[in-house]
Amino acid sequence: MTLARLLQALVLLLLLWVAAWLAGAVYWGAAWWLVAIAWLLVFAHVLVMALEFALQAWFNRSDPAPRATARELLRAWASESIGAVAVFGWRLPFRARRFADLVGHGDGDGSGASGRRGVVLVHGFACNRGIWNPWLRRLHDLGVPCIALDLLPLFGSIDRYAPLIEDAVRRLTQATGRAPLLVAHSMGGLAVRAWLRDFDGDARIHGVVTVASPHRGTWMARFGFAPNAREMRPDGPWLRALAAAEPPERYRRFTCFYSHCDNIVVPCSAATLPGADDRHLRGHGHVHLLQHPAVFDEVLRRLQDDAVPRSTANSRSPGKTEPASISGRPRTSA
Repeated sequence: MTLARLLQALVLLLLLWVAAWLAGAVYWGAAWWLVAIAWLLVFAHVLVMALEFALQAWFNRSDPAPRATARELLRAWASESIGAVAVFGWRLPFRARRFADLVGHGDGDGSGASGRRGVVLVHGFACNRGIWNPWLRRLHDLGVPCIALDLLPLFGSIDRYAPLIEDAVRRLTQATGRAPLLVAHSMGGLAVRAWLRDFDGDARIHGVVTVASPHRGTWMARFGFAPNAREMRPDGPWLRALAAAEPPERYRRFTCFYSHCDNIVVPCSAATLPGADDRHLRGHGHVHLLQHPAVFDEVLRRLQDDAVPRSTANSRSPGKTEPASISGRPRTSA
């Protein structure tokens, strides 16, 4: 079953369940506790996210990234809670095919792709291509060739996603005649690294931009038992094997965005890579980080830049030092 079908079933089941509780409230004289239960069902994710933010604040106490203020954490919690309804209650289940890939051949466009650098969009764990809809709308308006993947099987090994990325890179390269830029959110960054390892992709891409990707794992993966969730556990065998197979210079092709308010990647600096252009963005949660204007602006800049991206590994975060396990200095953006 695809994620869209699964979420459609869950949304409809939730609506029916809430309707049953509300009907019971009407039948029994508007019992307040039945109404309260109905509202609790609708907004249960808000409580779950509150726990996530509390845990990440605790585990980030000794992280080298700048500390998040209480106000930043509260705003990030509110943004993630509101955004989750739009993303997981509407966009992913019902609008995942709203925007087609734009490659210039067979997509109704027929022109404009040749000679323009394209972008491959790779989503994260328990998501689908619908998470990129705001990006796809803007890329279509700008005429940028793009392919947004659906990583299947949904709960399979991350290794199984590498051939899907290979197909997208090959298609986009053939359509444009230029090496594409890869942009990945969350687990998608690990899938891109697996593709680089398996298909010798370094010379075939313009670079990689990752957003909130658990490059060195995340403590939250301890709650997951699917193969791809287990592979994201910190210092796990899959992550160790991946890092051991990578040449050190590969990370210089990466720009890694991360935030001290990330409620999924814990600790937050696990979303950085040694020698990469690591950029810290304040006050944004895991999914909401995709909407930060600095991320999309950097992707547009990279698409227009023909030079090979160079690492800014010597840049520093104000008032912070680097842990022994990170060789690049995270850069802070407002």
